[in-house]
Amino acid sequence: MQELFKTIIKQDVKPFFSARGYLTKDLNFYKTEGQLSYKINIQKYKYNTHKQLSFFVNYSIRSEELAQYRPASSLGLAHFIARINQIVPAAPERYFLTPEVDVDKFTADLLLHLDQSLQFLYTLTDARAIIEYYMQRTALHLSEETFGFLLDTGDTETAEQYLKQLQAKYGDQKRWVILEKKYAAVWEKYGSSS
Repeated sequence: MQELFKTIIKQDVKPFFSARGYLTKDLNFYKTEGQLSYKINIQKYKYNTHKQLSFFVNYSIRSEELAQYRPASSLGLAHFIARINQIVPAAPERYFLTPEVDVDKFTADLLLHLDQSLQFLYTLTDARAIIEYYMQRTALHLSEETFGFLLDTGDTETAEQYLKQLQAKYGDQKRWVILEKKYAAVWEKYGSSS
């Protein structure tokens, strides 16, 4: 299965990304457009056997605009992160290669999912689009950067609403006290306290 995997990567996946302007290093595909740097990573499952090989497709985007609001503890980390099935509902969480697989169908499905995932990624055109994605999910990921960005751009109303969303979802958890202190520090730095 390892040879079949290598063949699919070499003959299908690498040309797919190259045609779209991505640079390749091993199983990583990189592209920078303006303030955004995209990285797609194919991660082989660590418990593969000679009869079955599986892999994940991981996505990340780094925004130079959001990087200035990043806490020191998370410098260098991506601002947007997802697996393919989180952004393309038809895609599996993990792809499986076995001796029984129809290679042509497998490859066609994989390339279709990769294309659909890039179409989604390109809807995240700037820092605001990335923070909107996480605010809609009331996610803790990127929350400090979100507050910094919103307050620094004068959108205090949205920042206050987002804080209410987070408190409603996470306020009864023990960690909320820690989060609240972090958010207060961001508010002090970039805007008025609530």
